Amino acid sequence: MDDLPNIDRDLFCVPDASSLGIPADGEHAPRILLLYGSLRRRSFSRLSVEEAGRLLRAMGAETRIFDPRGLPLPDAEEATHPKVAELRELAEWSEGMVWCSPERHGAMTGIMKAQIDWIPLALGAVRPTQGKTLAVMQVSGGSQSFNTVNQLRVLGRWMRMATIPNQSSVPKAFMEFDDNDRMKPSPFYDRIVDVMEELMKFTLLVRGRCEALTDRYSERKESAQQLSARVNQRTL
Repeated sequence: MDDLPNIDRDLFCVPDASSLGIPADGEHAPRILLLYGSLRRRSFSRLSVEEAGRLLRAMGAETRIFDPRGLPLPDAEEATHPKVAELRELAEWSEGMVWCSPERHGAMTGIMKAQIDWIPLALGAVRPTQGKTLAVMQVSGGSQSFNTVNQLRVLGRWMRMATIPNQSSVPKAFMEFDDNDRMKPSPFYDRIVDVMEELMKFTLLVRGRCEALTDRYSERKESAQQLSARVNQRTL
């Protein structure tokens, strides 16, 4: 909490199992992977993700932030490339994710999309994202927009993730951070607090129940290996 100067301690909530009416799971802290979509030296999507990570840790989560620098374009290298392997291992490790991209030409950046594209729907019999929670965020250089978070929601659904209802969109992001690269107090900061609090609640609710929640009739008929073989066949 000492690293959260914008927070009113009396109002800050740390979600836990008892407050959600579910059995306590003391096995480990919720594991959250955070991705951002810019390689700029002063990347506001990265700074937003760092603020989100501080909040998540204060709420009891274990966090990892993936640095996309050096990640090749999808299919430009083999999946054994070190950065690809790192990203996929983190995706498997996580129980929830935060995706934050700048909006460029009315859409998410290619850097953001490349990270998501490198996470496959299936790795053998394992689906790295299915049933995991997701929070979406965006930053803009101009007026507020929701194009990018809407696109990220589509991708989250495609990756079979439980995307939480709340989201964050920070307009004129260059005005929202101080000279120490910390976010200034504002309703935009408060919204990020809201989003991370909701992400923690949904992650606590979903984790440990992922297998039951994603059990499907069609997949009981066709195994993940059979599905992978069918959709990845070279000829029709």
